[in-house]
Amino acid sequence: MADGKQQKRDQSAPRDAQDAPETETEAERRRRRAHFLRELHEAKALRDRVQPRRARAARMRHVMRMRTFRW
Repeated sequence: MADGKQQKRDQSAPRDAQDAPETETEAERRRRRAHFLRELHEAKALRDRVQPRRARAARMRHVMRMRTFRW
């Protein structure tokens, strides 16, 4: 009975980093994240150029939100 519980516990335990087929390095993760954020910023800039009225309204909402925020 105790062996059955031990086996279930072993099976549900998280895998070690050595068992993982490919572990990404922190540098790769940071590089991918930086690339994603760069593209996101470009997309937002493009949207702001294409829809200036909506962009201005969003800026005004942000200003009001910051003005009413208490530090």
